Amino acid sequence: MATTKRRDLTTGDIKQTLTTLTLPMIFGVLGIVAFNLADTYFVGKLGTSQMAALTFTFPVVLVFNSINHGIGIGASAIISRAVGEHDTEKVVRLSTDSLSLGVVFAIIAMTIGLTTIEPLFTLLGADQSVMPYIKEYMSIWYMGVPFIVIPMIGNNAIRALGDTKTPSIVMMVAAGANILLDPILIFGWGFIPASGVSGAATATVLARMITFAVSLYVLIIREKVISLKVIHYKELIDSWKKILYIGLPNAVSKVIMPIGLGIITGLVATFGTTVVAGYGIASRIEYFALTLVSALSSVIPVFVGQNFGAGKIDRIKKGILSSEKFSALSGIVTYALLFILAKPIAGLFTDQAQVTDTIVLYLRIVPIGYAFQGAIMIFSGALNALNRPIKAAMLNLVQMLLIYVPLALISSSYLGVIGIFVSLIVSYVIVGIGGHITLHKDIDRLSAEASYHKNENIQ
Repeated sequence: MATTKRRDLTTGDIKQTLTTLTLPMIFGVLGIVAFNLADTYFVGKLGTSQMAALTFTFPVVLVFNSINHGIGIGASAIISRAVGEHDTEKVVRLSTDSLSLGVVFAIIAMTIGLTTIEPLFTLLGADQSVMPYIKEYMSIWYMGVPFIVIPMIGNNAIRALGDTKTPSIVMMVAAGANILLDPILIFGWGFIPASGVSGAATATVLARMITFAVSLYVLIIREKVISLKVIHYKELIDSWKKILYIGLPNAVSKVIMPIGLGIITGLVATFGTTVVAGYGIASRIEYFALTLVSALSSVIPVFVGQNFGAGKIDRIKKGILSSEKFSALSGIVTYALLFILAKPIAGLFTDQAQVTDTIVLYLRIVPIGYAFQGAIMIFSGALNALNRPIKAAMLNLVQMLLIYVPLALISSSYLGVIGIFVSLIVSYVIVGIGGHITLHKDIDRLSAEASYHKNENIQ
């Protein structure tokens, strides 16, 4: 008989609690990174045009994932608060309705995506040398949308219950499946024909089916937080409103991020296809470099949400301060390692000199801002859990649209690709400092309100 793996995060040592939550997520993040790097590695072996095609798909895939992730963030925030309030019925209702909202989104995204491939990527700057490969990849990827949507939202719901181990294990297994299937389907093996770029997309969809099946099993069978009971239309809409109140601002801000990256990719493309390929590879390597702080930032909303629901504001503040220190330390160490190992890392993905040069350049400049980038991720998650979605969204919007893109457009005219990379660092530093001030002001305000109500009740 299945047993629940829920965990109460409102008691116990804070650092130990965050560490216990984060450690499994490190493997989960590594699974996600390995999943993405596998496509980059094997498609890179096909040629520069194929790698450039995959690079052009990054912003579009990120737009889709950003909207989906926004829904997941909204679900995680309100479910974790319900867990902190010990309201089981509310947890079930919100978990169920978050998945139904995901199904609606999947249908809409799949329909729009399949009908807009060529005009959209033409707009992004893709030429006829890469367009056939883009069509190969995205036509299959869009068909697998339901297997991407449900697990992403479902895993957020599972984490909201305090279980970070299960989603991590699932992603590691899915990554393993993708790494195994990629070379078989891309290059062929035995009676299986070589499918090139379309093989990479097929491998992705098949691997995602694993996460789809497991997330549904956990939520329906093990945790029993999915109800098949028919509810009134107004109740469903009310749940969706609560999820989207947090999810929509984050979805918009996260959509803006890949749109901004699309602009940056187009800007990088003016320096040549090989530079685009190098930039694409370096961006994927960056996901791996940020594994530790990404894992921590993914559990912060759950920790903050449960403690917010339980009214433990001081516990939230201590957790955020510890997380900021960790982000600073990991950022410094990561920069030092990447600066030293940039060339051998680049050599793992390509043997073309100009592509390698771009990768090395990126890895020796951009990681200077990783400590601030990690802090922004932590601040955003905490603000969402504290029911401040607009402020959380503004961190990303300001960083990308108001600072990074304009500065990159200007500096690239004078410094070339280096100007684009330096602009990214500047945007992280400015927004990281602003995010720290914003979040701690809100926490102090909540703490003062809690103290006031406590004194009022005593009187």
